[in-house]
Amino acid sequence: MANEDKKDFNAMLQRDNGMPKIQIVTDQKTIEKYGGERMYFAPPMEYDKVMKTIPFGKVITVGKIREYFAAHNDADFTDPITAGIFVSIAAWASYQRKDDETPYWRTLKAQGELNPKYPGGIEAQKEKLEAEGHTIVQRGRKNIRYYVKDYEAVQIVL
Repeated sequence: MANEDKKDFNAMLQRDNGMPKIQIVTDQKTIEKYGGERMYFAPPMEYDKVMKTIPFGKVITVGKIREYFAAHNDADFTDPITAGIFVSIAAWASYQRKDDETPYWRTLKAQGELNPKYPGGIEAQKEKLEAEGHTIVQRGRKNIRYYVKDYEAVQIVL
C-alpha cells in the first residue's frame, strides 16, 4: 500500500464489498494447490475481530486465520490475496484509531515472518513482539527477512 497517511483505513475496514461469500473455483491448478473448489471471502472486519482475540505473548499466522474461516464457513480454503490485504487494512485502521486497539503485530505472515506492510514496518513489529517476550531471527543473505523464532510453539488455534 502507498500513501497510508492519506487513507481512511477505518472506513475501509467497515466495507463488506459483498462479503462474506463463497466462490466456486474452476481453475484446476488452483483447486490442486488449495485442495478444493470452494473459496471463501471474509470481509475485512472479520480479520480485525480475529486479530483482536490473540492474547499478549501469543502469535498467529494469516494462514491459520484463513484455515479458521474456511473451516467455519463450509469452504475448502480462504482467498489468500484478500486475506493479506485485509490484515494490513486492520493493522492500519488500528494504528489510526485513538482507542480499541487491534494487536496486529501478533499476526504474522507464513512461517512466522514479520510483515513489512504494517505501520512502522518490520522494525516496529519487531519491537512490539520483543516487548512481549518473542525472539526475532534474521534469515537470508540477499533478501533478508525477519521471523519469530519458534512461532509454532506459541501459535494459537482459534
